Amino acid sequence: MTGPSPVDRGKKGSKIHVLSGAEGLPLVVAVSGANLHDSQALVALVTGIPAIRSRRGPRRRRPVKLPADKGYDFDHLRLFLRERGIVGRIARRGIESTERLGRHRWKIERTIAWLGGYRRLTIRYETNGHNFLGFLSLAAALTCWKKLAT
Repeated sequence: MTGPSPVDRGKKGSKIHVLSGAEGLPLVVAVSGANLHDSQALVALVTGIPAIRSRRGPRRRRPVKLPADKGYDFDHLRLFLRERGIVGRIARRGIESTERLGRHRWKIERTIAWLGGYRRLTIRYETNGHNFLGFLSLAAALTCWKKLAT
């Protein structure tokens, strides 16, 4: 047998991580390597949530609920969310079906589809990761501007 194994997980490229609000507007975006597991980006995304203006009282810095798929089902992530007062709606691996969370997960899938509409993000032309993150942040800002203007 010659060449790399077809089941090798050492993929080249990058992965986009998005944490969105209840309406599907992107709050925090990040870029990581394609061979990094999704669960390793959750802590950075949650700590990067900006302050949310509320009508009364102080600004909120955390969501009430956080729906996620089975890739985030780890005890340390559930504990991390619980310590911050966030209810994690995470399907348990091997026990629950993802269909029940599908009515909440479609919003994040729609957000990723909105970001995928920008040509610079569909195929990564940039070799520098900071430039790609800049384009991703710009696409997230344009998406928020378009959706809030209507």
